[in-house]
Amino acid sequence: MEELEKPSRRTFQARLESMVDAIRGDIMNGVYREGDYLPSEKAFAKQYRISNKTVRQGLESLVAERLIEKIPRVGNKVLGLARDDTTVLRFGCHTSLFQEALMKTLIAEFHKQHPGIRIELFTFPSGLQTYQTVKTAIEEKRIDVFTMNYNSFDDFRLNGALDDLETLEPIPAVYPFLTESVTLEGRLKLQPFVFSPLVLCYNKDHFREKGVMEPDSSWRWNTLFEQASKLAVENERLGFYFHFPSSNRWPVFLLQSGIRFDRDPSGRSAGSAEQLKQSLRACRDLIYLQNRFPLFLSEKDGDAEELFFGEKVSMIMTTYLALNHHERRKEFEYDIAPLPYLNDPKTLLLMIGLAVNAHSERKESALRFVDFLLSYRVQLMIRQKTLSIPSLKPAAEWSGKETMYRPSRFPMYRDIIPTFRSFNALNMSSSELYRFYREAKLFWSGLETEEVAVKRLEQLLYEERAVQAGSAT
Repeated sequence: MEELEKPSRRTFQARLESMVDAIRGDIMNGVYREGDYLPSEKAFAKQYRISNKTVRQGLESLVAERLIEKIPRVGNKVLGLARDDTTVLRFGCHTSLFQEALMKTLIAEFHKQHPGIRIELFTFPSGLQTYQTVKTAIEEKRIDVFTMNYNSFDDFRLNGALDDLETLEPIPAVYPFLTESVTLEGRLKLQPFVFSPLVLCYNKDHFREKGVMEPDSSWRWNTLFEQASKLAVENERLGFYFHFPSSNRWPVFLLQSGIRFDRDPSGRSAGSAEQLKQSLRACRDLIYLQNRFPLFLSEKDGDAEELFFGEKVSMIMTTYLALNHHERRKEFEYDIAPLPYLNDPKTLLLMIGLAVNAHSERKESALRFVDFLLSYRVQLMIRQKTLSIPSLKPAAEWSGKETMYRPSRFPMYRDIIPTFRSFNALNMSSSELYRFYREAKLFWSGLETEEVAVKRLEQLLYEERAVQAGSAT
């Protein structure tokens, strides 16, 4: 009889998180009320197919959150959600940070250290943190503290809404280039938390198998595609792939072309038509350089990593953060390298920071939570237990015995810091980027001429900025 595959540690962890999330939700929704006792640990163990010991570990996290209390020889009793001596802090968080920064573990640790403050999660699904969503949540005081990516921060800047964000105290140990990127007129409005540049990730075994030299900082995109054709195997794997539709991926080609979409006095884009043509050609040429390049193969950002760790592709464009979102099916060596370039060796800097609602009635507790997440102990935990780069330099550059697989060139980001550029370098809002991509697809697909594409894109950017100017006034 064929032996059944043993569930992985990641599977058990997923079951544990599912149990804890379900119990927490039932308490929040009133299924379990104050004074009720939860079902037995054996019942949870059977329901979620985990051990009694694992169940107890999960319940301990709920004890730390002050949602339940353990009564010896009796059971687990539900506590009241609102207590006179407890401050409830509403925390808006990207769901991606549950893996990229162990956020649920960090919240449990915070509860242990600050029993008088309880964190109530308000999640932002990955990719759905729009300006209006966050602005509304701030105005309705549904969030006191929240995570914010650079795109959203720049939308607040462009819409003149930075006064909704509390001015924070800079932390000297945070990488200065991160702090500077979110400091305007001497005011820090977003505390950098974790970050990553766009990088190239590659399967070392595939390179050895085909006798291909590993990538380095001298690679241009034509070099990558030459090597990708050698690495590809018919009906088995691709040489290179990335999720082109992602707004955190394709704009790097605009950035590397050198274009910047500044406004002229009339409000029109002041970037030259020739630069715009070069940018469009660059993206199109990258698509056509390899006729098997799967431009719209997938619908999700994480599909590139899934293909890579399934050994269906030899190289991907990715981030340190995204490498946390996978379960390795096979053991193989992989490493990272600087992203290839067009005209300029630049790469996109992606950063998630922490913001405090300037109108919050629980501002002191919110600032305490931010300080906790930026403490050396917490940032070191992120460094040691994930592949993300914490913003605190001493934690990010810690060296010691690793407890998980880590690319040998993990510290490479330190050597390419001068190539980091934020979306600000393009001077385009997230909505402008979205419209640009949607319309440029016609040209990239060969359905319109370069002249028509440039004229239409310039008009679209003008219209978009006219709408923004009207809403700002």
